[in-house]
Amino acid sequence: MTRLLSTGRDTLSYPERGATEHRPLPAGYNHLHHRTRIGHGRDVFEAAGTALTTFDAHRASGMRVGAETGAVRPGARVTVGIGFGPLRVDARCLVVRTAYETTRIGFAYGTLAGHPESGEESFMVLMEPDGTVWFEVTAFSRPARWYTRLGGPLVPFLQLAYARLLGRTLRRLATAAPGA
Repeated sequence: MTRLLSTGRDTLSYPERGATEHRPLPAGYNHLHHRTRIGHGRDVFEAAGTALTTFDAHRASGMRVGAETGAVRPGARVTVGIGFGPLRVDARCLVVRTAYETTRIGFAYGTLAGHPESGEESFMVLMEPDGTVWFEVTAFSRPARWYTRLGGPLVPFLQLAYARLLGRTLRRLATAAPGA
């Protein structure tokens, strides 16, 4: 069952809350949709879902993540360290939706004030009827700070590169799990 955020502890920096679950994505943003095949079977699906919803996959991909809870839940605040060394920026997000279902596990978070971008990003592990497991990233975003506006077309390219890296990392984590 998908759960949407229903409280307003923090204010999102965009109005289209939960829109990564629907098509088409909102106009006026850069859009990202990327899928990576993770593997096959229930064990791989569950291992990938756990690695994703505990931020282990993000951390193993080189991100610094600070989360209020162990596993994601709607309304939880998350801070993601973006960048390298002295060029690292802490980006504040709010989990706006989660899915803990038999064929879909994941979450979406939205940007809060001060984030370099304005928008939402969804991270889902999906299991097809034939047992194939996929990782899917869906996002819409636009620059919210001077340096992301200055980055222009480089920012969407970096977002896609990170989605690909996260998919490879998740595949490695899920297929290395016992029973996978």
